[in-house]
Amino acid sequence: MQEIDSTLEISDGKFHRLLGPEAFPAFGDTGELEATWGRRWGAADEVGRLRSVLMRRPSQGLANVRANTYNEELGALVDPELRWYWTGRDTPDLDLLNAQYDDFVNTLTRNDVEVVFAPELPATFTKSVYTRDPLITIPGGAIIGRLAPRMRRGEEQSITATVAAAGMPILGTVTGSGLAEGGSFQKVRPDTAFFGTSVRCNPEGYRQLARILEEFGISLKRVTLPGYLIHLDMCAVMLDDDLALVNPRLAPYDYMAQLWDLGIETIEVDPREEWACNMLALDRRKVIMPDHFPRTAEILSDRHDVEVLPVAYREMLKNGGSVHCSTMELQRDWS
Repeated sequence: MQEIDSTLEISDGKFHRLLGPEAFPAFGDTGELEATWGRRWGAADEVGRLRSVLMRRPSQGLANVRANTYNEELGALVDPELRWYWTGRDTPDLDLLNAQYDDFVNTLTRNDVEVVFAPELPATFTKSVYTRDPLITIPGGAIIGRLAPRMRRGEEQSITATVAAAGMPILGTVTGSGLAEGGSFQKVRPDTAFFGTSVRCNPEGYRQLARILEEFGISLKRVTLPGYLIHLDMCAVMLDDDLALVNPRLAPYDYMAQLWDLGIETIEVDPREEWACNMLALDRRKVIMPDHFPRTAEILSDRHDVEVLPVAYREMLKNGGSVHCSTMELQRDWS
């Protein structure tokens, strides 16, 4: 029998000490991220130069929307099995919908934004085009949320796989009974963010997000959205470090007051354009905005030096969301 040299085991242990451990520089150090994960993933705010977004093409399941399902009370076509709804009496114009979506994508790529597409899901996932909701991003990576409606439950798994395949770190996941959707999360300072609890985002989701974010030095402020307003991005959007657009008829007063305390000026949407806040910042004071809000666009460009790139997106709005809902930043410039 061959005799084993016991010194091999001893020297092997010494190698572990020689090769590590190296706790610093820490995970979120920009050099460490670039060396280990390939780039500075994530975003410290929602107005820095946009480099990469997550999107998913409109669901083929929208072809199943039927004209004989109109609900007078809701003003929408509603599936009896709750797999879809579509506002108005008319069924989706799928050619128009896809053409408008493609034009939005082309506007992003013309502005040097990388578009990462999540794969198509089964036809029952009619809201999966709204990639804002299953996750949030912060400097260093993504936190996977948990979607409230049953018709969307399961998108989280697909989004996690897509983000991980792109090379982005997963920093945490909302679990248990928490409900947290990205449309109700807003980064306003590198160390400060807001989360709107609502019919779609509950206090337990806030608690879990706050705990995760605390580890990254980010304070999460909770505000309560009124009525059945589902997300904060339906009533507010950041345009610059010191400038936000709000709908004061929908935005919580405590949210607006905290913006003012931070030295952030608020602009009000034109009262005839209730949903004008749902836009996407490409950079500070440069936004992509649906073209059916011309009055608010004029306020931004003429009075506040905001460059507005209009896109036709009205058909998609009938599905329940707009351009901000249809994207999630995977990378913005941050230091």
